[in-house]
Amino acid sequence: HIYRKWNERLFREMHKAYKEGRAEKGPGMNWYYGELGFFDFYIIPLAKKLSDCGVFGVSSDEYLNYALENRKEWEKKGREVVQGYLDRLEKESDGRNVVRVVDSNSDIGLEEESTTLERIKNDISVDLQASESESSDYGDSGNTVTSTSGSSD
Repeated sequence: HIYRKWNERLFREMHKAYKEGRAEKGPGMNWYYGELGFFDFYIIPLAKKLSDCGVFGVSSDEYLNYALENRKEWEKKGREVVQGYLDRLEKESDGRNVVRVVDSNSDIGLEEESTTLERIKNDISVDLQASESESSDYGDSGNTVTSTSGSSD
């Protein structure tokens, strides 16, 4: 799966940043739930917008279906996938410096899960609002914005 390949690469990059002191937390802590939030609040809404506007023709519907199927697969297998990432990292480092947080039996309760997803939703909402604000500053409302910088002849 292409998604898993790139997901693991990002996971490894984030884990390396944690080990080198460039991140406060290792990615194993919330990776599973973060990916669900990524699907729910970014990928699927984007795929819906593409489908609604039909920019890619009939392929737009396919992209939405793929996004929904990938989300279902992550929900079903994501904990095992993250566990696999951690297992490979541990094997590669002889068991040193690998933060093991994910349990395939998931001891995270529903209250903690909803809190995590709500936090992700809020973070994404803030990012979207900032992005919309920036867009309106640059004339995305259909108005033409001209630059006044440059040379005056």
